Amino acid sequence: MGSQAQSVDVSTTLKPEKTGLPHEIWQSRWPYLYISPFYILFLIFGLFPVLFSIYLSFTSWQGLGPIEFIGLANYRLILSDVIFWQSMLNGVILFFLYVPAMLFMAMVLAVILNSRRIHGFAFFRALIFLPYITNMVAAGFTFRLLMATENGLFHLLLESIGLPPVPWLDNVWWARVSLAILVIWAWLGYNMIFYLAGLQTIPAELNEAARIDGANSVQAFFYITVPLLKPVILFTTVFSLIGSFNLFAEILALTQGGPVNSTITPLIYIYEQAFSYFHFGYAATVSYVYFFFILIATLLQLRVFRSE
Repeated sequence: MGSQAQSVDVSTTLKPEKTGLPHEIWQSRWPYLYISPFYILFLIFGLFPVLFSIYLSFTSWQGLGPIEFIGLANYRLILSDVIFWQSMLNGVILFFLYVPAMLFMAMVLAVILNSRRIHGFAFFRALIFLPYITNMVAAGFTFRLLMATENGLFHLLLESIGLPPVPWLDNVWWARVSLAILVIWAWLGYNMIFYLAGLQTIPAELNEAARIDGANSVQAFFYITVPLLKPVILFTTVFSLIGSFNLFAEILALTQGGPVNSTITPLIYIYEQAFSYFHFGYAATVSYVYFFFILIATLLQLRVFRSE
């Protein structure tokens, strides 16, 4: 009797342990509560705008009033939008105008500053990096004054040595060149820092071994330094590609998209559609078409670098 009662008491006191995701969340409710502000803000300011803009790309909306669902009309319209495709072409042209020269000069400057023969390393690094932290609107306005057709400093310098004037901001191609000069001036130091960081991870013994084997400085640079810098080159190339299509403040301050839309970029065009003409639905459509083009170009670049 006693043993039977004891066994009954033990069986009645044992309760099955609760398992499952809801129970685990409830047990960890306080840590989840502490990190919840981040996720709440992400849902409001991160995920919701993305989902809402996807919905907007299928609608026509002026910012006020009812939202009219129009299906794929915006996507059909973009196929015949000359200005949008001109902005995409401008991004490609600007990429080839300034990115190869800028990245090559950034690499060369990084190699020079990484040399042990250079004194005042911190001073020169800060001096070259300074344009990147300069206000771009002020820099663009200054370049606009320097490149003025009649009284600009560049015009006066060319005139003083007997060369014909250059229509820096009045000609399609010269306006692109002017913009490329401004972008190189502003972003050269930024890219140089990445190459400098990459060079400092390369063991000095590799270059010394190449010198012993008879290689000169140029051969060591192209056959040792450049291959070891490929990850940094890939990073700066991809970001420069995206930056070529995302130029905004530089264009507004220097060329304002002209002449005849020769320097307008997709970002400028999206901004104008949304906040100048209040075509929010079409602006969302342009944004996603532009996003997929950039995504495809980036994936192609990654594949090319990996195959090499």
